[in-house]
Amino acid sequence: MSVSNPTLITFVIYIAAMVLIGFMAYRSTNNLSDYILGGRSLGSVVTALSAGASDMSGWLLMGLPGAIYMSGLSESWIAIGLIVGAYLNWLFVAGRLRVQTEHNGDALTLPDYFSSRFEDKSGLLRIISAVVILVFFTIYCASGIVAGARLFESTFGMSYETALWAGAAATIAYTFVGGFLAVSWTDTVQATLMIFALILTPIIVLLATGGVDTTFLAIEAKNPDNFNMLKNTTFIGIISLMGWGLGYFGQPHILARFMAADSVKSIAKARRISMTWMILCLGGTVAVGFFGIAYFSAHPEVAGPVTENHERVFIELAKLLFNPWIAGVLLSAILAAVMSTLSCQLLVCSSALTEDFYKTFLRKTASQVELVWVGRAMVLLVALVAIALAANPNNRVLGLVSYAWAGFGAAFGPVVLISVIWKNMTRNGALAGILVGAITVIVWKHFELLGLYEIIPGFIFASLAIYFVSKMGAPTAGMVERFDAAEKDYNLNK
Repeated sequence: MSVSNPTLITFVIYIAAMVLIGFMAYRSTNNLSDYILGGRSLGSVVTALSAGASDMSGWLLMGLPGAIYMSGLSESWIAIGLIVGAYLNWLFVAGRLRVQTEHNGDALTLPDYFSSRFEDKSGLLRIISAVVILVFFTIYCASGIVAGARLFESTFGMSYETALWAGAAATIAYTFVGGFLAVSWTDTVQATLMIFALILTPIIVLLATGGVDTTFLAIEAKNPDNFNMLKNTTFIGIISLMGWGLGYFGQPHILARFMAADSVKSIAKARRISMTWMILCLGGTVAVGFFGIAYFSAHPEVAGPVTENHERVFIELAKLLFNPWIAGVLLSAILAAVMSTLSCQLLVCSSALTEDFYKTFLRKTASQVELVWVGRAMVLLVALVAIALAANPNNRVLGLVSYAWAGFGAAFGPVVLISVIWKNMTRNGALAGILVGAITVIVWKHFELLGLYEIIPGFIFASLAIYFVSKMGAPTAGMVERFDAAEKDYNLNK
């Protein structure tokens, strides 16, 4: 690995720029609210692009193209489900959650919001929701570290063990230093890089394989069923892939972007920007995997790395088809996807440990400076645990992501969605929803029941638990009053 390697130089410049942004954000981080939510100061563009970048992670440029490459367009149902789910999340949750968190104790985290929204004096709701965040996010963080390790391993010929640390170090550095503002500002840069890579790469692959007609003929010659969206699928299979869209309602790292918007007025514009970005990115990633079938069919002599691990299809195409300097920029897009998601996941875990455990139960009188430094220490702690989980070189990115995504979608999704649209939801209903959702996902995953993606039964059972348990009691007058005030605020300013 020579220092003159253009790809290496590009990576170093990119990583240095991200760390520099972290130090710039450090100067604007004065208290825990700044470190966790950026002082609720994000404009519509940063809100939109940081929500998109934090969502898409390494699976966008590795897991999904690999799945399309292996199975054809039948895997694209997941992209359709995600687009629908993201749009509904922006439409029904984003603005309402922004005002509800402000009206409920100016909550900085989801556990904080749940505790204030439902007047939970026992602390049980806060503790259980924080534990769910730590369990599933540590798995999610591990998926990002695996994706980063795969990138460094295949690009620079590192051992998996060395690549594991190389891929995680920069993200840990700028998250540790700059907190939420660093994460959000870098996400905006990373989202721009990702959309550039996912528009350019499929166009060049298409040209390299002889244009649209030749490419489609080659894909058909490989297997005519590659065009069949129902190939090897069942009703349950399609529902399972579409069910990924349900996960958006419960992802703490995405919901944090809504909470950090500077006002409800920014949400509508942010929704339009974010959905445009998302549709272009998902269309590009499907095209990379699909056109990759034609390219590697025509060039079997270079297909070895992709045959060994289909999640490397984007990496190999970038290395084979582009000038090393451009390839370095495109491969930096994978690093951007990994870093953008991993950084906000580390921050959400740090927030849960700092705000919901340390400040609430151990040091209620802790100063703001102390809390910020505890938050930084928690970033390091969670990162080390995630690196340990990612140490198995046989891990697959999409598999790790799907489990964590389902866990959050089922445990928090119904609670968040129903809490912002139904004022009669109760504390016990919220508690039942979180527990039933999380337990259903774990049990369903373990027994692989019906071949159905565990988020779907988890979401349904959690929603039913919330409704029926809430009906057994009634919200307090204070809960109803705050809900109505927040809803009025939302309708006046949306």
